[in-house]
Amino acid sequence: MPDPAAVKSMFGRIARRYDLANRVLSGGIDIYWRRRLVGAVAMGRPQSVLDLATGSGDVALALRTALAPGATVLGMDFSDPMLAEARAKQARQGAGAGLEFRQGDALEIPLPEGSFDAVTIAFGLRNMADRARCLSEMRRVLRPGGRVHILEFSQPVPWVRPLYSFHLRRVVPLAAGVLTGDRAAYEYLATSIGEFPGREALSGELRAAGFAEVASAPMTLGIAALHGGLRGAAS
Repeated sequence: MPDPAAVKSMFGRIARRYDLANRVLSGGIDIYWRRRLVGAVAMGRPQSVLDLATGSGDVALALRTALAPGATVLGMDFSDPMLAEARAKQARQGAGAGLEFRQGDALEIPLPEGSFDAVTIAFGLRNMADRARCLSEMRRVLRPGGRVHILEFSQPVPWVRPLYSFHLRRVVPLAAGVLTGDRAAYEYLATSIGEFPGREALSGELRAAGFAEVASAPMTLGIAALHGGLRGAAS
């Protein structure tokens, strides 16, 4: 499992170039993936959303735009440099009302039980030192009937896996080293992507955490997937 201190230090180092690296390394497809996540959340018309591992704030900002007036979005991350990027982006976009960024650990969310209609996390679950604990915390802060939405890398269809593995282990660290000056950070990220469970395994972890109506949808030949689950009204 990832070491929290090392992960925190890594994201602090790459925060200023994080968005640029995402766009270049994914060929811009990460914008589409996040759009799918935001669309899935908006369909449920939540009035309060917690975006964990919010990073530079892309999902939180998009959610605030997509949701109804009066809805609130809280973006939470344990990396202060990432939060600084998110707040700067928020200021540039003039997205003040209904959106807040706050420091916090997804393994011990500093908020009461049943606080949100929806909880999201995009490309952050695989960096958690304890996925089961993170999923349990997400469920805890959801209201009964609330939904979790997880966007994460997955295992692609078999025929594309050799090429994808080469891209992750050779191309990504090299290109990211040029873009961010921190090749080691992206060597870790490439490894974490390659070792992350596939859709069925992650769906099993969601059920084990107590979520109902668990479902997943593959995207881009299975390279990424959108997962969802419900905190039941009686649980």
